[in-house]
Amino acid sequence: MNKNDKLAKAYSTFIEVPWSANAAPAQRVIFCVYDEEDERKLRFGMESFRSATREAGHGWEEYDLTDSFAGWLSGHPYAEEYFLEPEYLETVLNGYLDYIVDGFTAFIGEKAPDAGTVVALTGVGSLFGFLKVNAVVEKLAPLVAGRLLVFFPGSCNDNNYRLLDAYDGWNYHAVPIIAGKEY
Repeated sequence: MNKNDKLAKAYSTFIEVPWSANAAPAQRVIFCVYDEEDERKLRFGMESFRSATREAGHGWEEYDLTDSFAGWLSGHPYAEEYFLEPEYLETVLNGYLDYIVDGFTAFIGEKAPDAGTVVALTGVGSLFGFLKVNAVVEKLAPLVAGRLLVFFPGSCNDNNYRLLDAYDGWNYHAVPIIAGKEY
């Protein structure tokens, strides 16, 4: 059994546990943590997570952030200037966060997932260098009535998450699902 199969099995075991109806938004967040070099394999095997969720009696919706930066920047009135002088891009990245929140809000409005639905967030590795994952999760989690499942390429040790294992992470109290761990 490869790492992604082990991760899907750990997730399957976890998602079968009954959900608390009165959990706060931060308590409804689940991080599936995997090695960043396994991104394509994980995406190819996404059906394992989808099936496990449905077999546990929950709905499934998926939101992908992979192309969000390109979508945001291409619509920005000063995009050409930022291509010429990218160091100034940092001053407007709050607009990128707003763009993600607006897109996710529209997605939630369209799909209308209920309190029994898992909303899977993929493509968070594309945030690297632009936004902190915790800032995005803190904005999106309250919008999800069920569970927000974040597919996280990186590592987690003692609830300290490191995106792409590249820089200092942050402490977040989401439930980490890690390949081979028992739940």
